[in-house]
Amino acid sequence: MPSPCCQRKSLQLECENEAVEIEKQARRAREFEATMFTRILLLFLTFFFALSPSSARPPPFAMRISCGARENVNTPPTNTLWFKDFAYTGGIPANGTRPSFITPPLKTLRYFPLSEGPENCYNINRVPSGHYSVRMFFGLVAEPNFDSEPLFDVSVEGTQIYSLRSGWSNHDDEQAFAEAVVFLTDGSASLCFHSTGHGDPAILSIEILQVDENAYNYGPEWGQGIILRTANRLSCGAGKPKFDEDYSGDHWGGDRFWNPITTFGQSSDRSLSVETSIKQASVAPNFYPEALYQTALVSTDTKPELEYTLDVDPNRNYSVWLHFAEIDPSVTGVGQRVFDILINGDVEFRGVDIVRMSGDRYTALVLNKTVTINGRTLTITLHPTSGSHALISAIEVFEVIITESKTLPDEVRALQTLKSTLGLPLRFGWNGDPCVPQQHPWSGADCQFDSNSSKWVIDGLGLDNQGLGGFLPNDVSQLRHLQSINLSGNSIHGVIPSSLGTIASLEILDLSYNFFNGSIPESLGQLTSLRRLDLNGNSLSGRVPAALAGRLLHRASFNFTDNAGLCGIPGLPTCGPHLSAGAKIGIGIGVSVAFLLIVTCLVCWWKRRQNILRAQRIAARDAPYAKARTHFSRDVQMIRHHGQDHTRTAAESGPILLS
Repeated sequence: MPSPCCQRKSLQLECENEAVEIEKQARRAREFEATMFTRILLLFLTFFFALSPSSARPPPFAMRISCGARENVNTPPTNTLWFKDFAYTGGIPANGTRPSFITPPLKTLRYFPLSEGPENCYNINRVPSGHYSVRMFFGLVAEPNFDSEPLFDVSVEGTQIYSLRSGWSNHDDEQAFAEAVVFLTDGSASLCFHSTGHGDPAILSIEILQVDENAYNYGPEWGQGIILRTANRLSCGAGKPKFDEDYSGDHWGGDRFWNPITTFGQSSDRSLSVETSIKQASVAPNFYPEALYQTALVSTDTKPELEYTLDVDPNRNYSVWLHFAEIDPSVTGVGQRVFDILINGDVEFRGVDIVRMSGDRYTALVLNKTVTINGRTLTITLHPTSGSHALISAIEVFEVIITESKTLPDEVRALQTLKSTLGLPLRFGWNGDPCVPQQHPWSGADCQFDSNSSKWVIDGLGLDNQGLGGFLPNDVSQLRHLQSINLSGNSIHGVIPSSLGTIASLEILDLSYNFFNGSIPESLGQLTSLRRLDLNGNSLSGRVPAALAGRLLHRASFNFTDNAGLCGIPGLPTCGPHLSAGAKIGIGIGVSVAFLLIVTCLVCWWKRRQNILRAQRIAARDAPYAKARTHFSRDVQMIRHHGQDHTRTAAESGPILLS
């Protein structure tokens, strides 16, 4: 049995170990609390900064152009910036007249004479991919002898969205501009104006304003293949026309124009307005201004129904957006105002209770329905079913337009190259897309829809007798769907590009009566579909390719006459020894080298001859002096020789004896 002393020591050691363990647990607890506090603090800070203005959504892209302006312009009352005119394909700047008081207060415009082509565009680059509201205001040229009201068509990204109607300049509403919500996905925006023969298109301003990616999403059929053209936009009960900017609206709304309407018909309704704040107004994705819901039209006892009728184009789809907020102080709860909504007599919304559906009074409610209209009017009817009156704050109506498929980009670039190299006259235009809108294809270019690529392609060029010059570029081969080319009767010069032989679908090639020179490319013999080839009336030379000559036996029609240098088939002169292009180049190089050698030898011989003649002249000039020097040297040598002989004789005689 351990002694009491040992027991005390053991107990003391256990107590110390237990104290250490307790301290460790306390330290772990403090560390855990510190970690949790840090995490909570970080979470709080993240949430705080997420709500702070510094991390708010960045402002949307906005591009406003004052057409015809040479300097940037700022306009009242919001000091809006308009960039000076740029990105146009042609036209003439001029002073402009505003046809409507809602038109921006700008003083210039750009008009497009028919002499510069039936299609003219603004091609604006460096536009970020996204969803945009695009708006163009029309103007009147402030000069004499101009049609006071031009009529023309408008397209966006190759899709026609609007046709100006007679009398548009006399209306202070949406007829003064064209507006559409469209997706721009290729970094640019193409806005084109198509002449219809009734005056010259005149554009006062262009706006490209970014909106939310999901703005005006009306359902499963909505997406990048859809354009929504504004047919009408009404602020019910309001007394003045306003833009979103005037309402201090969110810029992501696109600065919409709201046309005021104080009544749908005489004694059929009354206006109502409040200053109470409206909840759930300026929210994504459409960001409507709050003030839009602070006015409304309310039906009366005399006519309990509210009814609005809009003229539209028949056989089109329209997206209708209806706005409500219960701002009538006499309605205090659910069930006190209930009505059905009919469009052209069909009930589209049944039992609409604004308070119930929005969640409260003074709260915004938006309803949307897309319908097909077969007639020429769209009628919206609000029919009360509980309570005696109907109410509405605003109405938006959009025409739903399916976007056109564009032309293959490579083929568009090839046509633009042809336009430049052939010196295409301005009257052709050739701006925008060659094939769309289908109402306005380019003159001289035939289009066909390619189901494989879902794009338009060029299958024919008809530019005969158009006064063209320049040369035919190799890029013509990028038009790989061509079946027919007719460039006859022009003044095109240079060689026939061998790249034509790569257009496998080509059936007709008519280059007659131009100034083409050189030989016929061997590659044309590869065109197995070619059944007509007219090269007559040019300055071609050399042997007709054998592959083409063989095609004459397969009912192909070829014409090579009036080319003095061509040979090799019946009807043309007989060719001499035929040399390939490589052999001709080799011979040319050999002749050039031989000529250089002969010239070099002649130069060397001539220099040598000149040196010999120079030496002979010098020798002839110095001859007398040389002869004298020769005689003198000989005399000196003789004297020296004589002296040496005399000396030797004396020595041989022995010493002289002196007496």
